[in-house]
Amino acid sequence: MHWNMRLKAAERGIWKSAEMRRRLADAGLELSAGKMSALWAGTPTTIRLDDLDVICAVLECEPTELLIREPEKLAAHKPKIEQTSTGERSSPRVAPRFGKPKSEPPL
Repeated sequence: MHWNMRLKAAERGIWKSAEMRRRLADAGLELSAGKMSALWAGTPTTIRLDDLDVICAVLECEPTELLIREPEKLAAHKPKIEQTSTGERSSPRVAPRFGKPKSEPPL
C-alpha cells in the first residue's frame, strides 16, 4: 500500500504538516508532533480506523484515496508455482529447518 495523505492535503491547499495537525486537532484528533511527522513523511505501519475517519473528513476524501494499492509489490512476494514434468502445477517445496531452537522450554 502507498500512503497518499500528503498529495491529498496539497489538493486542499495544506502544504505543511503543522497546518494539517492544526486542522486535525480542530476536528478532534490530537496528534503528537512525532505521529504527525510519521503520517506526513511516509507510509504508516498502522493507523486507527477512528483516526483515518477524521483524516478523511478533514481532507474531504475517501480512505481509498489515501491508501493506494500496489499490486506489483504483491506479485513480487507471491511464491512462484512450478510445473512438474507431467504438466501439473505445484507450490514450492517447504523444507524443515534443522538446528537448535531459539529457546528451550522451562524445566
